[in-house]
Amino acid sequence: MTLGRREFLAGAGALAVSARSAFAFAQTTRPGAVFPAAVRADFPSVALETYVNSAAMHPLGTFAARAIEQGLAYRLHGAGVGRVDFGADRQQDLKKRYGQLIGATPNEIAYTANTSDGENIVVMGMDLPRRGGNIVIDELHFTTSLYMYKELEKKGVALRIIKHRNWAIDIDDVDKAVDRDTRLVSLALVSNVNGYMHNCKAVSALAHARGAYVFADIIQAVGAVPVDVKALGIDFASAGTYKWLMGERGLGFLYVRDDLQDTALPTTRYGHRQVANFNRAELTWEPLPGAAKYETGGIPVLLAACVSEGISYLNALGLDKIRAHARQLIDRLQNELPPLGYKPLTPRGTETPIVAFELNDAAATQHALQAGKVAATIVGNENRLRLSVSVFNTHDDIDRVVEVLGGRRSSIAR
Repeated sequence: MTLGRREFLAGAGALAVSARSAFAFAQTTRPGAVFPAAVRADFPSVALETYVNSAAMHPLGTFAARAIEQGLAYRLHGAGVGRVDFGADRQQDLKKRYGQLIGATPNEIAYTANTSDGENIVVMGMDLPRRGGNIVIDELHFTTSLYMYKELEKKGVALRIIKHRNWAIDIDDVDKAVDRDTRLVSLALVSNVNGYMHNCKAVSALAHARGAYVFADIIQAVGAVPVDVKALGIDFASAGTYKWLMGERGLGFLYVRDDLQDTALPTTRYGHRQVANFNRAELTWEPLPGAAKYETGGIPVLLAACVSEGISYLNALGLDKIRAHARQLIDRLQNELPPLGYKPLTPRGTETPIVAFELNDAAATQHALQAGKVAATIVGNENRLRLSVSVFNTHDDIDRVVEVLGGRRSSIAR
């Protein structure tokens, strides 16, 4: 059976209504809320459970699903009403609109497969093992980055890892770690560990004063908090699209400061997306300007269409309102869980939609959350619970989290 767009959306709506009816409580809009509870209707899957896990993967919105559906219709039936290809013009426009989110120009943006792909392009392009010197990172960085730099250490790179102090990175420790031999400072602007947000402007000032460059993993930042790569002094940045940009896995963006392209960061990979007017007989071509030089083959256009609609959705809601909405809910978690025995691992005042707590028994917590139909991230070997909120979450969700965790506090919280 083949579903048309109307049938698809009707089915999704019916699923949401059915799942909502099965829930033990109704979602309501409370006085002072930034967004109405009706925003949840744009994310049908969250009617199935209390979803406080967008830092892991953001639920797919109906707006993004429609974009994918239109692209599939184009591939199946060609151009027509409701059938749209995500061609070259739209791909360039997406770079422009993503660039506007982070304070960059379209020529400073390249398509990548994911966040780690972008960081690899930077690290391998700088040829750090051959150049010598040291790399400075911190222990609140993402797993892939910690793994990659430890592997580079085996190849002769001097690696300096800054320890956290009360789950934050002290700028004085950065000052001690960065010196004239530092080639790169790599950080997660917002840590996936606990939502901590770096004082990136201060870090960049230290790095640049000593001749080092700054790479920022911004996947947990862009779309959730204001990001201005120029104001923050970021030289390179990478982000996937399936978290706060409300896209899907398999596509990302790389930012490379315009004056560092082909200088500090040479091209190390080659593909047809870097050139135009290729003459097969004479083997000549015209290089395309900008960060396109870091791209290779075709991009997943359905995923590009998906995140394009995600960015439109973010812009329509407004980042200031998104942040204010998240602050209300995160403040409640930070106020209401510690009295239940959950030790906070996120510094108070952190302006992100992510908060983490220490656990005594991760397995018991996991069981309680599953039984209560609450989706969150638990890192068992670190006894850490991470909760993250987005535009569809309501105060009822926080009530549910507190109820579920509070009911098990004697055995799962320290």
